[in-house]
Amino acid sequence: MRKTLFATTAALALAAVSAQAQEVKIGILLGFTGPLESLVANMAPGARLAIKEINDSGAFSLGSLVTVDGNTGCVDAPLATASAERLVTADHVSGIVGGDCSGVTGAAFQNVARPNGVVMISPSATSPALSTVETDGYFFRTSPSDARQGIVMAENILDRGIKTVAVTYTNNDYGKGLADSFAAAYGERGGTVTINAAHEDGKADYSAEVGALAAAGGDALVIAGYIGQGGSGILRASLDSGAFDTFVFPDGMVGDELETSFGPEITGSFGQNPASAGEGAGVFHGMATAAGFNGTSPFAGESYDAAALIVLAMQAAGSIDPKVYKDKVLEVANGPGERILPGELGKALEILKGGGDIDYDGASGVELVNEREAAGSYREIEFVDGKLSVVRFR
Repeated sequence: MRKTLFATTAALALAAVSAQAQEVKIGILLGFTGPLESLVANMAPGARLAIKEINDSGAFSLGSLVTVDGNTGCVDAPLATASAERLVTADHVSGIVGGDCSGVTGAAFQNVARPNGVVMISPSATSPALSTVETDGYFFRTSPSDARQGIVMAENILDRGIKTVAVTYTNNDYGKGLADSFAAAYGERGGTVTINAAHEDGKADYSAEVGALAAAGGDALVIAGYIGQGGSGILRASLDSGAFDTFVFPDGMVGDELETSFGPEITGSFGQNPASAGEGAGVFHGMATAAGFNGTSPFAGESYDAAALIVLAMQAAGSIDPKVYKDKVLEVANGPGERILPGELGKALEILKGGGDIDYDGASGVELVNEREAAGSYREIEFVDGKLSVVRFR
């Protein structure tokens, strides 16, 4: 009897040591270069902050977490696919935070993650098309669909008494999806879109595009593009030519570069990006500041939440196999169970280890709908004396 007891105890101890020694890799698949580079500078640290918090807690039962980066270029589908392929087949990640931009996210998921059975949770891919693609239960996003942002933007503009706008959008899944969603919502509410025209990223001169937008007219110009790419070029050409003096900035345009590159020139312009006003947002912002990055930057909180959800689902399932833990993502995200905020990941892991339930609220007020995506709240912003000011949350 004593030998049996000793052997059992030794086996359990060995299993615990093995679990702690096991290296569990999490991929971070974002645009470290490209149009969202300035946002990724805060998104990637957000994801890594969640992983560090979990490792520091010592409460994850299945091993020690390690992050591995992969670059999407934001708009480079072949690069994103190759990076995802490396993460899955060479690095053997157990889950992926990413992608970032919608087109590369869809490409990496359909070409690599889905056929290989790997969970992807994107913090920032917002195309409405991602709400209906077949996922086999492997794709989620902590950002909302642009079908929702189109409505919020329409209301934001009309609330300011602006009844006519010109629209330019980056010629990809994100830009077209958002532009179409907005145009429909704005028209249904009595607004008029004078022109809805695509622009290509990477051009040196956008005077022709701005000339066409100016000829169509409008009380403001909606730029559904990227601040690190064509969106910035459109904005500069519009300001230099005097074509427009009021601009509307969706999420892809909201970043520090607006202040540093344009400042007082865009005073009075406004926009919106996905963000939460809840308690978790405030906690996360403080944690991010202490860690040396900007937690108010778009999608930084959503990145923390994406990483946290992957690991919490693993703990709930008792497995790092995506085929097993994918079924726990919605369960830990939506509850029922004890509410979990940033800084409480160790507590959440202990609850799950003990067989309890959690309702992960996180940095962005996580509540997943449509079995895959955030319901979404938005931060309305305005530029006052060249500085970004938060007006309210919708």
